[in-house]
This record gives sequence, C-alpha cells and structure tokens, in this order.
Amino acid sequence: MAHNTAYAISERIGANTVIVDYDLPFGTAGLDFNQDPLNGVVDALGQPDRLDATLLDRMMVRCTDKLSLFAAPATLDTDWDISTEAFEEVTTRIRATAPFVILDLPHLWSPWMRRTLISADEVVVVATPDLAALRNAKNMIDLIRQGRPNDAPPRLVLNQVGVPGRPEIPAKDFGAALGVHPSLIIPFDAKTFGAAANNGQMILDAGAKTKAAEAFQTLAQIVSRRELPAAAAGKPVKAARPAEEDRASKSLFGSLFKKR
Repeated sequence: MAHNTAYAISERIGANTVIVDYDLPFGTAGLDFNQDPLNGVVDALGQPDRLDATLLDRMMVRCTDKLSLFAAPATLDTDWDISTEAFEEVTTRIRATAPFVILDLPHLWSPWMRRTLISADEVVVVATPDLAALRNAKNMIDLIRQGRPNDAPPRLVLNQVGVPGRPEIPAKDFGAALGVHPSLIIPFDAKTFGAAANNGQMILDAGAKTKAAEAFQTLAQIVSRRELPAAAAGKPVKAARPAEEDRASKSLFGSLFKKR
C-alpha cells in the first residue's frame, strides 16, 4: 500500500517523493521496486547527527526521476537496537529532502512507532475486513486521536475486500465501529497484486486499467491533497461493496466495538 501510493504520487501527480522502509528485518521495498537492498536507511540511522542533503542523496536509491527509496536491508543478522531519537532525527532530516515522504512502518509496537505516528502529517491505517484487524485498527486510531486531538483523524483503507468464500465485516459497519468512514475500499485481486510483486513492479505498471490502479491514484490524491494532471486523470474509483454490506449486521464485533 505504501509503495504503490508513493509511486502514484510521484508518477501520476508528478511530485518528488521519498519512500522509507522502516521494516528493517523484513521490508519489501527493495523487492517491490526491483532494487538491490542497500543499507542506506541503516547507515542513516547509525549517524543521524552527520546527515545533510548531500549524504542523504548518496544513501538513497533513485527509482525514477521523481521517486527515491530508502530500502530496508531485510536481514536477520542484526538485532537493530536503534534509539527512538535516531528514528525521529532521521525522519525529520529526510522530510526536508522532498515535498512528500512516505514511511512504510513495520507491524510492531515501540516508542519510536508511537512518536512517528503521532507526528506524521497524514496517517493511513490499512486493514482487512476481519475482527482482529478491526480491533487493531481501533486501538491505533484511538491512540492517535488522543495524541493529536486537534488534527484530522487517521484515514482508513480497507484492503483485500471480497475474498471468495471468506466471511467479512461489511465496510459500513467496520467504519461505524471505528468512527472513521473508509476513505477507500480496495477489492481483492490476487492475480494483479501477485504478478506485480513477483515482477518487481507497481500496480500502475502491472495493471494500469485495474480497479486497484484507480484506487492508488485516488489515495495519492487524498494524502497529497493534489489533483491528478488532466493527462493522467482517469475514472474515479468506486467503493464497490459486496452485497452483504447492504444488510444490517449484528455480529460479535458490534458489541465489542460499539462507539460510546
């Protein structure tokens, strides 16, 4: 999600963008952009006080004319004991290099994760339509709201909607339980996403006419608050919902996450 959104901002909106993969042991940005995993982000975290524009430029991989990448090393040889202050300093310095910086955050919880989320200009919480994801999304959104009460709430994106045979929480009820209406609903598309991942491509290149490609262009406009140039603008993505979402849902999650 982070990689495709960053690519859409750079290629469709035409803004200089940097993507930072902070999932040091398991990050996939290098794979997704078909780049060798360099140690740029780790080198930056190891010497945050010495960073300047020239050094940062050397550490980044240039994927396109407008998209640069700090890839994760994706290795388990190190325990990655890095201070919260280092993450904060590196993020601040990288933010000065481009109008848009997309942080791909790992699935873990730590003090630096908390600070990063609360200090971000835009937070996009991506969830699948199931109970565990609803619980996790609620905890995260509640925390962010408490930490930044005067800012706009996080944005919610529902991903992998419509997996054949899988019972799902309807998007309407998912959003109602969180008090956040989904900004975008991305339908399940194993073929397009699988082909893109295996070929080191972005969805806009692997499946330019798919609903997923339209969705990433829409998300790029939402988070960047910029319109697509006329030549790149396509049809607006429709939040198509499964038929089950038109029915009232009285399942377990309703009582667990009812807004008070």
